[in-house]
Amino acid sequence: MKSAGRLLLILSLSIMTGCSTVKGWFSDDDYDPREPVELQKIDEQVKVKNAWSRGVGDGQGDGLYKINPLLVNGNIYSASAEGEVASVDAATGRVRWKRDVELALSGGVGHHADSLFVGASEGAVMRLSADSGAEIWRASVSGEVLSAPQGNGKFVVAQTYDGKLMGFDYDTGDIRWTYMSDVPVLTLRGTGTPMIIGDNAVAGFADGKLVAINLRSGNVAWEARIAIPQGTSEIERIVDIDGSMALQGSDLYVASYQGRLAAIDTRSGRKLWQRSVSSVSGVGVGFGNVYVADDDGTVSAYLRNGQGVRWQNIDLGFRELSRPVPINSYVAVVDFEGYLHFLSQVDGEIVGRIKVDSGGARADMIAKGNRLFVYTNDGALKAYDVESRD
Repeated sequence: MKSAGRLLLILSLSIMTGCSTVKGWFSDDDYDPREPVELQKIDEQVKVKNAWSRGVGDGQGDGLYKINPLLVNGNIYSASAEGEVASVDAATGRVRWKRDVELALSGGVGHHADSLFVGASEGAVMRLSADSGAEIWRASVSGEVLSAPQGNGKFVVAQTYDGKLMGFDYDTGDIRWTYMSDVPVLTLRGTGTPMIIGDNAVAGFADGKLVAINLRSGNVAWEARIAIPQGTSEIERIVDIDGSMALQGSDLYVASYQGRLAAIDTRSGRKLWQRSVSSVSGVGVGFGNVYVADDDGTVSAYLRNGQGVRWQNIDLGFRELSRPVPINSYVAVVDFEGYLHFLSQVDGEIVGRIKVDSGGARADMIAKGNRLFVYTNDGALKAYDVESRD
């Protein structure tokens, strides 16, 4: 089995050099120190009930996409790689509408007011009606859009795989500005999800930088170095910022591959604290902690004030964990085999486990109250109610 970092890296290499180049790197007889650990029996302390399940197209498709669902005002909006976009009632699972946008999708779903935003693998950004999925406009871009575009009523911003962050007119879709980052020779398969924070669009890039762009002018407001490329080979120097960030007040938490977890003051770009990590799945926040799943499978809870580590769990080594999501007194992660694990927010002990889908679920999960929403790689949108056992 391949770990998340190696799987994404091999894909990038195969695109550049052909699949035949990477075949044979690991023979069946070779010892693999990154082999996923076998799951051990646990003391079940969590009661998980399947509330409902609905299919959304082909899910993530074959492109290793991470098309995240979104919960807004009681609706779950989700999209599939084949171009299906759906609105589902979060309470009942009733499908309110489905629409085929007739375009292969690779990034989504963003939302503002009455609109949704998705990105296409062939280079397009689309604004859709949140009430029906009808297309309002589409704009062409130079590369794949591998994360959810974002809007604020005046601008829409989208990040492309070729290192650009672009600003569009909210009403017309006309391009207002383009920021271009330095793209390393080798990158992972993905991009971070940009955020609109006040007057700025904030995005992380493959060169390890977090950049804030003024929405009106397109000029750089500030930038922060999250990771510094190190090592002699291009593989060792990969420092992509690919996972979702987390915002609490004016503090933004962001992690990079082969780099750091950092807390950034969004008003100035000043770094508040940092810790060494290597993560591609993103950051979760809750219970006074910042949660991150390392590429080696370590799940860590760092104190939000930067004073150190509350706990770490190493029982899920190299199991390609999703972004950690707090729910009730637990932290939820999904592994590559589709097992959903619940860790105690107090000490990190694994206290619950169920299998949601054999194909895994790399999309960010969503927690609301005691309900957890999981969108699997195969396109099943599922709702689970999570409670402690009496």
